[in-house]
Amino acid sequence: MRSLKVLVLAGHVVLLFFTLLCGTSNAQEAAKSANASKFELKDGDRVVFLGSSIFENDFQYGYLEFALTTRFSDKGVTFRNLGWTGDNVWGEGRSTYTNPPTPYEHLMNDLTKAAPTVVFLGYGGVEAQDGQAGVAKFKEGLNKLLDKIDQLGARAVLLSTIPVVSSDTTQQIGRRNADLELYSKVISEVATQRGKQFVDIYNPILNITKKEDIVENTVHLNELGYYHLAVILEKALGLDAAKATTAITISKGKPEASNARILAADDEKSLAKFTVESKYLPLPSPKSASNITDNARTVRISGLKKGYYALTSENSLVAAASAQEWEKGVDIKQGPQFGKSEEIRTMILKKNELHFFQYRPLNQTYIIGFRKYEQGRHVQGLEEQNILIKWLEGQIILNSEPKEVVYELRKM
Repeated sequence: MRSLKVLVLAGHVVLLFFTLLCGTSNAQEAAKSANASKFELKDGDRVVFLGSSIFENDFQYGYLEFALTTRFSDKGVTFRNLGWTGDNVWGEGRSTYTNPPTPYEHLMNDLTKAAPTVVFLGYGGVEAQDGQAGVAKFKEGLNKLLDKIDQLGARAVLLSTIPVVSSDTTQQIGRRNADLELYSKVISEVATQRGKQFVDIYNPILNITKKEDIVENTVHLNELGYYHLAVILEKALGLDAAKATTAITISKGKPEASNARILAADDEKSLAKFTVESKYLPLPSPKSASNITDNARTVRISGLKKGYYALTSENSLVAAASAQEWEKGVDIKQGPQFGKSEEIRTMILKKNELHFFQYRPLNQTYIIGFRKYEQGRHVQGLEEQNILIKWLEGQIILNSEPKEVVYELRKM
């Protein structure tokens, strides 16, 4: 009996050891996963968007840069968009009449000159056209590109492909998307092997396409699509994208506030005057969609008598609704903060336009290529654009932090 007890006790010890070991391992994996999903930017970071049309097409909208700029508005972060439609991990889309440099050398030169500390990679969509047969070459090129990013001392965030969307049955959408999913899986595997952050945008975008029209020409996101992509990245990177709510209660003529600060009213007709401080500026609403509420602050006001009430800011109407609607909650979709957002985005678009024609000048064969002996003098003009680019970057950084917004409620 004593011998049996010893054996049972030893078995329990071994079982306990493996339980603790597995528990520790699981905890380590969970911690590792949590750290991987936490994305941070610091002062002086240079974020580079490198890939094909997924990035180049955002030149029109600036949503991706705007989202990261405003979420890290207290940091001096700058951005360079090196997206090139039709490009792949071998830089073949960057071929020009100038050779040398070769397309791949062109890609390496563009990346090196941008001096990144963080690189968002958006490849795989073009390469997926080769199907299973092209996987090995794609994987080789992706790893080689990551080697270069590591050599530059930059962090890499890898994005999946995005789906193609079309009602045209002759385009074999199912097979094309199967290949795109295959390449997304390859990107995810490479990211895991190399300890890089991977963001799946394929499935979220596919789900949105079932409800909203966000893809044009089968493969390109439209303005609404880039708005949603910015929101997808925010959530995937662990950034605070939660919708804010302010509650105002009017009792015996004295308002009380939650997530706001009550101010002294200007006159007796002012039912409530309060100020709200936001963590960041809202994403500009797409012109093609008026029902966007992800950015909106919800204001709930209870204790109002039957009737209609107007909420103003800086002497401009922000929202108007009935007492019943205010009690349920009204989304604020306009006001000073939205005007500031558009101002910031306009500067981002102008800065990116200057940079685009600086690193991809017209007649580049004659300016920076093998015939630069003819018009190479124009290189100085390209370099002088840095003055305007840096000035705009400074203005973007200085103005991207949100300011308090003062609201006032009156009966209509």
